[in-house]
Amino acid sequence: MFSRILYLVGRIVITAYVRLMLKMDVRWHEKMPDGPVLYAANHPSTTDPIFIHTLTRKPMSIMIHNRVFTIPFLGAYMKKMGHVRVIPGQGEQVLEEARRTLASGRSVVIFPEGLISPVDGFHEPRSGVARLALQCKVPVVPLGIYLPEKNCKRVSATFEGEPDLITWYLHGPYAITVGKALRFFGDANDKPLVKTIAENVMGHIRALVSESRQRVIA
Repeated sequence: MFSRILYLVGRIVITAYVRLMLKMDVRWHEKMPDGPVLYAANHPSTTDPIFIHTLTRKPMSIMIHNRVFTIPFLGAYMKKMGHVRVIPGQGEQVLEEARRTLASGRSVVIFPEGLISPVDGFHEPRSGVARLALQCKVPVVPLGIYLPEKNCKRVSATFEGEPDLITWYLHGPYAITVGKALRFFGDANDKPLVKTIAENVMGHIRALVSESRQRVIA
């Protein structure tokens, strides 16, 4: 009960910030299917996992790099909210936690690129999105996020002795296009199939980013 209340309070705070500071523009291609889904999005800024919470009132777990969980207070909050800690070198354990989350009936957000998207395009997708879709038999809902690069603020930081670059997006237009649910079937151990599905999902994300970009430019 406490976790649900804490999640609700956090979402209220995020929604208030978005309304005050962002020009949020969300478009849906279709109504979301019932039950848990695997949201798959590009990742232009460090703040994307925060703003994605405004898409739905239903609680969701976001797959976030372990570095975020090392930040005092914020890390404890993220863990309490049920977000999935992405620890480099522990891919199987990370996917297993995501599988358990989906099996419990809660949607999960994954960033297939695994990194902040480059300014001039996208990274190649990793296999996690395809493996989760095949193993959990849940629909994949692609998200295309676009924000003006000029509004990003990059800050150097150090996490556990490792240098990093945080890309904050604190104000301005922020567009999300939510695509149609995609369903995939097959063997999650079939590497060519997994690669094809991951590229398929990333292709949809790229197309949706283009839609989002066109709305902001217009």
